[in-house]
Amino acid sequence: MNNVSNGVLFSDGLSQEIKECFYYVDNDPILGERLFFANAGGSFRLKKAVDTFARIDSIPDYPGLIHERARYLEKVQEDGLNDIRIILNAKAGSILTTLTASQAMFDMVRAIAENVSGTNMVTSILEHPSAYDSMEYYAEKLKKEFRVAKSNPVTGGVDVDELIKLVDKDTCLLSVMYASNISGAIFDIETIVKKARAIKPDLYIIVDAVQHTPHSVIDLQKIPVDGINFAPYKFFGCRGLGIAWLSERAAVLPHHKMTAKGANVWDLGSPAISQFAVVTEIVNYVCWIGGKFINSNDRRELFAYGMERIALHERALMARMLNGTDEIPGLRNIKGVKVFLDYEDLTKRDFIIAMGFDHLGYEQAVQEYDKKGVIVYERLTSSPYSKRMLDSFKLDGALRIAPLHCHSVADIDKFLIATMELSRL
Repeated sequence: MNNVSNGVLFSDGLSQEIKECFYYVDNDPILGERLFFANAGGSFRLKKAVDTFARIDSIPDYPGLIHERARYLEKVQEDGLNDIRIILNAKAGSILTTLTASQAMFDMVRAIAENVSGTNMVTSILEHPSAYDSMEYYAEKLKKEFRVAKSNPVTGGVDVDELIKLVDKDTCLLSVMYASNISGAIFDIETIVKKARAIKPDLYIIVDAVQHTPHSVIDLQKIPVDGINFAPYKFFGCRGLGIAWLSERAAVLPHHKMTAKGANVWDLGSPAISQFAVVTEIVNYVCWIGGKFINSNDRRELFAYGMERIALHERALMARMLNGTDEIPGLRNIKGVKVFLDYEDLTKRDFIIAMGFDHLGYEQAVQEYDKKGVIVYERLTSSPYSKRMLDSFKLDGALRIAPLHCHSVADIDKFLIATMELSRL
């Protein structure tokens, strides 16, 4: 199933059902009809996730008391924690919840860098600032060498060997992202882990999966890392929660904790139970998609298959956007349009496309798309969140196009028609 090079679309009927599960796919609540192709910065919200969040958050009771409503909320939290494990296929280890996934990344890096021996720390040039900056900060603070793997402008990612050649017996920590938020390139985490641990068997490895989690399956049984994070607001949920998982050995490293709590407990204070309910609604939704294709009572199996089908549908939409049809040319074939980092093997990419126009600046292009009811995002070297990555690709900027699986072929065609019109300006 994962080897289908150009993906497989959902049926028209299922695609419409899926679209109806989300708020505001086709329309802004105030401004009216539009295409929202900026989901890499925060995805569409599931209606059930938003509604459930409001319902649970309105309840004044809280876990820890002994009356019925408190026990109900305790179960909501327990179910949410179990569903975090379903998403990651995590069998043991500890879960850390914070306000943002970036905060969780800093917490994980700090605990490992401060408490694990080694003279160097390794990451890649394409990392999100929360991962790159936390590694740089603690390397400088602790007087460890900071090693950075370069990017590959052909694939849009980082070659395995570029990372591995920086790892040695004295490496304290390897931190690498799962997929680029500029190009969509998916890193070969399984091979990276195997090769890095062949050099140093007890090497600590953490993964930033914020960009990748909404697009494909993650399986910690295949990638035995020590930490991984994701953000529900980029995964059909609500803002206000960052989630990380830590391996058993990473979880007991010294960290901020309440003295009375166990050595592997990372949460501080009273959690927002409504956020755990949101996670459960996300998993319910993906399992619902999985149940359209397979018969199973196993929640992880349904979830994993649902994510596989999401990946296949997005890959088919991406192929259509790039290659077009007999009636509408794709981005690769529109005169005056440039597709950056255009790696042919779509199985190695999440649905993010970096592009530009010959005769339109990036900010101008965003404004022109907006006039046509299309929302996209510009990545510019003037932004500290983009400069390092763009410089590595020798780009001065890019338009980031980021649809989601709840989009249809009709949405892709509307975008291509708008792009053709802009190319003639």
